[in-house]
Amino acid sequence: MFDKLRQNKSFQGTLLVAPTLVFMIGLLIIPLILTAVISFGERDSSGGVIYSFGLHNYYKLIGYSTNCDSGASSCFDMLYVQILWRSLTLAFQTTMIVISLAYPLSYFIARATPSKRNTYLFMVLVPLWTNFVIRVYAWMMILRTQGVINGILGAIANLLHIPFAPLEMLYTPGAVLVGMVYEFLPFMILPIFTSLEKIDNSLYEAAADLGANSIKTFFKVTLPLSMPGVVAGTILVFIPVMGTFIVSDLLGGQKVILVGNLIQRQFLDARDPTFGSAASLVLMVMTLIVTYFYTKKFGFGEEIIVA
Repeated sequence: MFDKLRQNKSFQGTLLVAPTLVFMIGLLIIPLILTAVISFGERDSSGGVIYSFGLHNYYKLIGYSTNCDSGASSCFDMLYVQILWRSLTLAFQTTMIVISLAYPLSYFIARATPSKRNTYLFMVLVPLWTNFVIRVYAWMMILRTQGVINGILGAIANLLHIPFAPLEMLYTPGAVLVGMVYEFLPFMILPIFTSLEKIDNSLYEAAADLGANSIKTFFKVTLPLSMPGVVAGTILVFIPVMGTFIVSDLLGGQKVILVGNLIQRQFLDARDPTFGSAASLVLMVMTLIVTYFYTKKFGFGEEIIVA
């Protein structure tokens, strides 16, 4: 019997995927189901969960109050809608800036000689060797009122004998955007570089033989064949930016609240796991919707042929 099972390809496949299935069910599916169940509950006075089915947490997220008095001027509070929109906008801005910075750098690295290419990749990966939070604190030192940038600008102003007032850069949306771009730039460079490196040089030679200049070659050959890397990098950047809270918490202070900060504070400060769970599910759904339409438009891992 054991010999028959060992020769059974279906059994072999099941045995191979069993550890992954256990991992997925225990650490992804079950927690996700529990989060969904909790999101429909209510918070009790001690911060626990009353398991009752209701949509009040979701109404609260879209700004509608179910306990609105008849005499109230408005039953809507758009605070959480603004937070969701701010998170979506910041993720989009970060992704676009990261693509614009990563693509030319990845192209430069891919076209370099093998020895220099390894050096450049090493330089890209070095920041990832340090702790995520430490890198954010480094930007706090750079952007603060007495930081590096204001110090340099102040020294230049003194040399030119012009008045200078320190710039307020820390705890602003711009500081959060800079921190996001810096933190997630390597995650865009590496997949784009991988796609560019795989392009056969004979394709460039063929394009040149057919009379295509460098610009036309880029749009007809390089860009379409590198789109799988762009798509993969976009997903690797957009999804984490939507849910992160460390960068906005440190560089934005209390002034730039994203949905990640909202979820964190509901669980840790407000002790309202029901609303935090609802916000988590809404964040996940928003991310899945954007990712779905993006991959439907540009594909995922497929080379786009431009006629």
